[in-house]
Amino acid sequence: MRAIVGPKAVLDAPQDLLLYEYDGSIEKGRPEVVAFPRSTEQVVELVKLAARARIPLVGRGAGTGLSGGVIPTEGGLMIGFARMNRILEIDYDNECAVVEPGVVNLDITLAVQGAGYYYAPDPSSQKACTIGGNVAENAGGPHTLAYGVTTNHVLGVEAVLPDGTVIEVGGKESDLPGYDLRGLLTGSEGTMALITKVIVRLMKAPEQIETLLAIYDEPAHAADTVAGLTARAIIPAAVEMLDGVMLRMVEEATHAGYPMDAGAVLLIELEGLSEAVVEQLEQVRGVCLENHAREVRVAKSAEERALLWKGRKNAFGAVGRISPTYYVQDGVVPRTRIADTLKHIYHVAEKYNLIISNIFHAGDGNMHPIILFNPRKPEELERTKQAGAEILTYCIQAGGSITGEHGVGMEKNDLMPLVFQPDSLKMMERLITVFNPDRRLNPGKLLPTGKGCLEIRPMTESQKATTW
Repeated sequence: MRAIVGPKAVLDAPQDLLLYEYDGSIEKGRPEVVAFPRSTEQVVELVKLAARARIPLVGRGAGTGLSGGVIPTEGGLMIGFARMNRILEIDYDNECAVVEPGVVNLDITLAVQGAGYYYAPDPSSQKACTIGGNVAENAGGPHTLAYGVTTNHVLGVEAVLPDGTVIEVGGKESDLPGYDLRGLLTGSEGTMALITKVIVRLMKAPEQIETLLAIYDEPAHAADTVAGLTARAIIPAAVEMLDGVMLRMVEEATHAGYPMDAGAVLLIELEGLSEAVVEQLEQVRGVCLENHAREVRVAKSAEERALLWKGRKNAFGAVGRISPTYYVQDGVVPRTRIADTLKHIYHVAEKYNLIISNIFHAGDGNMHPIILFNPRKPEELERTKQAGAEILTYCIQAGGSITGEHGVGMEKNDLMPLVFQPDSLKMMERLITVFNPDRRLNPGKLLPTGKGCLEIRPMTESQKATTW
């Protein structure tokens, strides 16, 4: 490995490996060695070496993932893409850019904003997360309500298969013939290939942006507002919700201007042509007031808007001031079920004697309950995991899913039978083995483990009602 990438680009000392045994989830697993290539050619040589030695492989970006997606469950080789961090091409004529997987999400926007462009997917960790990880997890963010998740902004990828084969799928051209392998690899969670190059779509910056903060005494009224906006066929660029527990932690840390006595707030952003935004702003204000908002503030400057978003983007960091650690979930429910789901989350918090705060993409029903706990208390960790599983089970029963943007990883893979029938899981298994026949690439992720997906059966309705 040192001969391939250089002596300083390989880590195997125990104290160094400690830094790579975790991501943003609560899981851990230590690799046996970490290598940092600078090119696709070096990735190919590392992958071929691992194939000859029959050792497991896992790719890693910034390690900001929240589902254990980069945890090496079977040790082996971790390929870190931190040194493959170049923007290779900016093509304004075709409104796209070609980047390496280690490029930080926000750096794309910073590179093109002077020309009036930006990269739309904006995870909360966009100052740190990298494009390769975004593609692997099909990451989202607040503005995906209007613009979609990562797959809607990836035009093509270059990838290395577990035997060292390099493939290129998609491209700058639109409507290419054949199967959409670009779409297949986006969101495959590193179980099919290692992404080494990405062609991303660039978008023109909107003519006008308005940001509103709607303030409520009751979380249910904020949730009703989201359903009200949908009923009026109003699609803002973003609709984020913070409940009272969350907004107080955020305000104490960032002083973003959130009222400390509120039960919930909605952060709503409108983008587009000036005339349309002005008209939509009044419509949104009206829906908020109809649903018992006690106040609707409109950011008066770019600085005030940035401060409101700073509170939202730095929310997870704010939690760290209150709790040693936390467990964030990623369930999805229909927008009409947000109020019911919040009520259930508060019930779960009481049942397990835990503090659960909520900050989430309300516009698309992507719930992010954050469970505060002390990892040094084993019984508290166990209660936290049980609470998280109960919340996700409720999301499924409400007509939703177990993940909207964080991925399945090793955190939720054994819940997959609650979402998919055995034949569907079998087909996913067969599809993965086409690319990754011996499952050395990111083992233990996405699909159920233990008994094997064919031996696990979905819960019956009565089991779902009594399991937790």
